[in-house]
Amino acid sequence: MTGRGAVHPDWSWLGLLPFAAYIALFLALPTALALATGLFDGDGALTLDNVAALTDPIIVATFVNSGWVSLLTAGIGAAVGALVCWAMLGLRDGGLVRTTVDAASGVLAQFGGVMLAFVMIAAIGTQGIVTRFLAEVLGIDLYADGAWIYALPGLIPAYIVFQVPLMIITFMPALSALRPSWGEAHQTLGGTPAGFWLHVGFPVLAPSFLASFLLLFANAFSSYATAAALASQGSQIVPLQIRAALTSETVLGRENLAGALAFGMIVVVSVVMGAYTLIQRRAARWQR
Repeated sequence: MTGRGAVHPDWSWLGLLPFAAYIALFLALPTALALATGLFDGDGALTLDNVAALTDPIIVATFVNSGWVSLLTAGIGAAVGALVCWAMLGLRDGGLVRTTVDAASGVLAQFGGVMLAFVMIAAIGTQGIVTRFLAEVLGIDLYADGAWIYALPGLIPAYIVFQVPLMIITFMPALSALRPSWGEAHQTLGGTPAGFWLHVGFPVLAPSFLASFLLLFANAFSSYATAAALASQGSQIVPLQIRAALTSETVLGRENLAGALAFGMIVVVSVVMGAYTLIQRRAARWQR
């Protein structure tokens, strides 16, 4: 018989085991393998040759390409997504239009890989529907300077397809959390709507906007499937360079270069997500 003051064990932590196993299998283990293969040679001896390959001009160029494509698509996605969120503020929560946009954003934010590449090629490929329409009706040749869609520039419209919906999902809660009483108080004190956004709205939303921008950057920087399906030649971004390293015996004369490249990506994404966490923690203070 158990006494009234007996302490019962707390087994609620068992509910975290599936998530912990998922993190260990798909995050911790790949990170450890990247470190191991990047810091050791083919014979298992410790070496820094693979890490030194990160300073090679070709490798640096791939990181620069990944960086500017991620910055550009994150900037466009953040700006367009924020405008869509602002436009939806005037719609009734739970209404048809807002529900449709939310549902479409949830789907398109996860839309990528071969499916997205097929849609891009069918729409704006060299023989795509939009391409043919522009050429035959308006006389505009999208590929007068070459088939850019299958190279690095082609990743920009493809990434924007899922960057904008991701911004809507992440930024809309922050925008919806703006209290109407703040605007009423501002107008009571003689302020204007423009003044409210300048002195209250924008400063309050800035941390959430920046955090969402960083999330979009990390999303684009680590994207692989869409680029692998769309880019037919070369390894112009880091994920494709890792693929090239894995499918060849040696790259630039160095073994296990893929591990070093993955380690470099882990460092970049970790810094970005660390900044995202700090900014999001500050933004959450006024959302409570």
